[in-house]
Amino acid sequence: MASISDLVQKILLAGYLTIEAEEQLRKLLTTQYNDEDLNAFVTLQEAAMTGQVRQESRERLQRSSTGKRFTPPLSCCYASIEQR
Repeated sequence: MASISDLVQKILLAGYLTIEAEEQLRKLLTTQYNDEDLNAFVTLQEAAMTGQVRQESRERLQRSSTGKRFTPPLSCCYASIEQR
């Protein structure tokens, strides 16, 4: 399985966190991880809080409350990294 750092790097490059990537991060966080992974996760949290990374789950929630249809950006295909 890929590391948290690898996944975060792809998310940061794309600027978009898909629901699938969020689920992958949750699974990875239940396993043992190193300081590099933890620092990468904190960096991702900061990027999401400052708007540098958009979150699919947040956008869906906002759109469902306004009744607008959700359309993911074309760059969201980065989200899942291949399991090795």
